[in-house]
Amino acid sequence: MKTLGGILLGIGILIAGLSGLCSLVLFATEATKSYSNLEDLLAMIMGFGGIPFALGLGMIFLGRHLIKSAGQS
Repeated sequence: MKTLGGILLGIGILIAGLSGLCSLVLFATEATKSYSNLEDLLAMIMGFGGIPFALGLGMIFLGRHLIKSAGQS
Protein backbone atom coordinates (compact mmCIF):
# COMPACT_ATOMS: atom_id res chain seq x y z
CA MET A 1 0.00 0.00 0.00
CA LYS A 2 2.96 2.29 0.54
CA THR A 3 3.84 2.16 -3.15
CA LEU A 4 0.29 2.95 -4.24
CA GLY A 5 0.21 5.81 -1.75
CA GLY A 6 3.43 7.21 -3.16
CA ILE A 7 2.13 6.97 -6.72
CA LEU A 8 -1.13 8.71 -5.77
CA LEU A 9 0.78 11.37 -3.89
CA GLY A 10 3.09 12.08 -6.84
CA ILE A 11 0.32 12.17 -9.44
CA GLY A 12 -1.83 14.33 -7.15
CA ILE A 13 0.98 16.85 -6.70
CA LEU A 14 1.46 17.05 -10.45
CA ILE A 15 -2.25 17.46 -11.22
CA ALA A 16 -2.91 20.02 -8.47
CA GLY A 17 0.28 21.94 -9.17
CA LEU A 18 -0.14 22.16 -12.91
CA SER A 19 -3.83 23.04 -12.82
CA GLY A 20 -3.13 25.66 -10.16
CA LEU A 21 -0.35 27.22 -12.23
CA CYS A 22 -2.49 27.15 -15.35
CA SER A 23 -5.34 28.86 -13.51
CA LEU A 24 -2.94 31.49 -12.17
CA VAL A 25 -1.55 32.23 -15.63
CA LEU A 26 -5.05 32.45 -17.11
CA PHE A 27 -6.14 34.82 -14.36
CA ALA A 28 -3.05 37.00 -14.76
CA THR A 29 -3.36 37.28 -18.54
CA GLU A 30 -7.09 37.92 -18.57
CA ALA A 31 -7.07 40.31 -15.60
CA THR A 32 -4.48 42.54 -17.27
CA LYS A 33 -6.78 42.93 -20.30
CA SER A 34 -9.08 45.04 -18.12
CA TYR A 35 -11.73 42.35 -17.99
CA SER A 36 -15.04 44.08 -17.35
CA ASN A 37 -16.60 41.35 -15.22
CA LEU A 38 -14.12 39.78 -12.82
CA GLU A 39 -16.79 37.46 -11.37
CA ASP A 40 -17.29 35.76 -14.75
CA LEU A 41 -13.54 35.28 -15.07
CA LEU A 42 -13.28 33.72 -11.62
CA ALA A 43 -16.28 31.46 -12.31
CA MET A 44 -14.67 30.29 -15.56
CA ILE A 45 -11.35 29.61 -13.82
CA MET A 46 -13.02 27.72 -10.97
CA GLY A 47 -15.07 25.67 -13.41
CA PHE A 48 -12.17 24.57 -15.58
CA GLY A 49 -9.24 24.70 -13.15
CA GLY A 50 -10.96 24.06 -9.85
CA ILE A 51 -12.17 20.55 -10.65
CA PRO A 52 -8.75 19.09 -11.54
CA PHE A 53 -7.21 20.99 -8.62
CA ALA A 54 -9.72 19.43 -6.21
CA LEU A 55 -9.14 15.96 -7.68
CA GLY A 56 -5.39 16.46 -7.31
CA LEU A 57 -5.80 17.49 -3.68
CA GLY A 58 -7.98 14.44 -3.06
CA MET A 59 -5.28 12.20 -4.52
CA ILE A 60 -2.66 13.89 -2.32
CA PHE A 61 -4.67 13.32 0.85
CA LEU A 62 -5.53 9.74 -0.12
CA GLY A 63 -1.89 8.99 -0.89
CA ARG A 64 -0.75 10.45 2.44
CA HIS A 65 -3.39 8.41 4.25
CA LEU A 66 -2.27 5.19 2.54
CA ILE A 67 1.38 5.86 3.37
CA LYS A 68 0.61 6.60 7.03
CA SER A 69 -1.67 3.58 7.43
CA ALA A 70 0.94 1.28 5.88
CA GLY A 71 3.53 2.54 8.36
CA GLN A 72 1.31 1.76 11.36
CA SER A 73 0.73 -1.89 10.54
